[in-house]
Amino acid sequence: MRRLTEKITRIVHLRDGDIGRPLSELASTLIYPELHVDAKETLRTLAFSEKEISTTDSQWFSVRITPYRTLANVIQGVVITFVDITAAKELESRLRKE
Repeated sequence: MRRLTEKITRIVHLRDGDIGRPLSELASTLIYPELHVDAKETLRTLAFSEKEISTTDSQWFSVRITPYRTLANVIQGVVITFVDITAAKELESRLRKE
């Protein structure tokens, strides 16, 4: 891991000292054991991945993994984006019960 936003620390338990550590070594609340595999597959194929993933504290996130391209069009890793979709999932659940 090279960079992060402060909000990610609610999902992935990070400290400044974690920069440079492999993704597979980081603890998180995500119920997504194949995150590391999906990130490696994105690097291999250069195709993005997107999944809806829950957490151990009942939140939901859309997780998108895309290749990180430099201005020189060189792949230097992946970008993992988390979008909170908890409210949408809760609404979907309520509508199904009606």
